[in-house]
Amino acid sequence: MVCIAMIWILSLVPFFPETPLDNVEFADKWVHILMYGCTFIVVWIEYTSKHKQADYEKLFFWAWLAPIVMSGVLELLQEYCTFGHRSGDWLDLAANATGVTSAVVIGALIWYFRPKK
Repeated sequence: MVCIAMIWILSLVPFFPETPLDNVEFADKWVHILMYGCTFIVVWIEYTSKHKQADYEKLFFWAWLAPIVMSGVLELLQEYCTFGHRSGDWLDLAANATGVTSAVVIGALIWYFRPKK
């Protein structure tokens, strides 16, 4: 929950300090992929440590669809509710979805290769 809260905060903060990476093309997209990918890998690790059997409907919803919908909501909030301080970007949504989908693939591998109890 802390990781998800941090995504919300970082997505809606009106400004960021400048960094040397500001001039690197697509650097922010890599940040989006890593932010969402790492966060939802944590979800998979937690799930596999607490469950003996997978509930694939719940995993589809909570580990893949819900994070992508959350990402879309955040992009809309950035566009329409930050009063010009931030802007929504469909490429950010695509990067977030890429991160979440990568987490699902890694999570499925974690599930498959986890030690059986």
